[in-house]
Amino acid sequence: MTLPTSAEGVPSSSRSRSVGIGRAHGKVILLGEHAVVYGTSALALPVSQLAVTATAGWSSHAPVDAGGVTFTTTGFETRPLVSQAAGGLQALVAEFKKATGAGDTPHLDVIIDCLIPQGRGLGSSAACGRAVVLALADLFGHELDETAVFDLVQTAENVAHGKASGVDAVATGCPYPLRFSAGESQRLDLGTGSGGLVIIADSGDFGRTKDAVERLRSRFHSTPGAQERFITRATELTDTAVRDLADSRTEDFGRRLTDYHVLLSSAGLSTDRIDTWVEVAIGAGSLGAKITGGGLGGCMIALAREPEQAREITRRLHEAGAVQTWTVPLGRFAHHAS
Repeated sequence: MTLPTSAEGVPSSSRSRSVGIGRAHGKVILLGEHAVVYGTSALALPVSQLAVTATAGWSSHAPVDAGGVTFTTTGFETRPLVSQAAGGLQALVAEFKKATGAGDTPHLDVIIDCLIPQGRGLGSSAACGRAVVLALADLFGHELDETAVFDLVQTAENVAHGKASGVDAVATGCPYPLRFSAGESQRLDLGTGSGGLVIIADSGDFGRTKDAVERLRSRFHSTPGAQERFITRATELTDTAVRDLADSRTEDFGRRLTDYHVLLSSAGLSTDRIDTWVEVAIGAGSLGAKITGGGLGGCMIALAREPEQAREITRRLHEAGAVQTWTVPLGRFAHHAS
């Protein structure tokens, strides 16, 4: 691995500083998967444990395609980025230069230290994109507002995933839970008595978001009324969950999670393994559990009432084959912690 070098020898017109740094984090969708693409709401929770740091600097090996960019990944997975993600980041850099007037520059080296496993619905591609945008802005000395950052991250997301809803592009830079709908986001209101812990369990299987989206679309086209029923039910559950959280009704919120899993599983978007894990979590005392993200693999989430219960649920999920788990306390985002 070649580290980004100093700006020595780089024309001053092409740089602001020697190295630029950008940071982002993972996220998990609580409710609203798939329906959010059709204009309804999705609820997202930041996962600060899953951090991404991008470091951008000038290449020391002067590749023949001067003006381009080389990406190196470290952290959770040191293998190369999948082709869609790499292509998205290349498009992001080109759009960044166009938007900021950076013009022709020497070749760039960008190192992405990512703790988010790829393809699990945890926002890996969006977080990497956001970190790269911020690293480039830091390197070139540009102040970007949130709208500009969002648009650039979406450039990469649309290349990697097709038409992206935008929730990942926002949630991977947001320090609090949010409600996202039709390109707009707002802080998710958690009442002063909100508690519980969200356990995220990784199946180790790559999620197949594009396949899941196509499967749902085909279902909508082949079954009259299926789209309306799906969207209506998803909206009902998500809107009710928002009120549950605001009123600190943690147990009711847990039931919405399980109900939303039933909705996704009935649409063929879950897997046998994750369906089993949902049953395992509920059998261990979870208030609710569901698949999270695009589906057909990836992760599931379970809601625990208190830490001891969370430990038991986590233990049972590992026994059932979970590769790794993370726990996010909802209480840290309640009003009294703001």
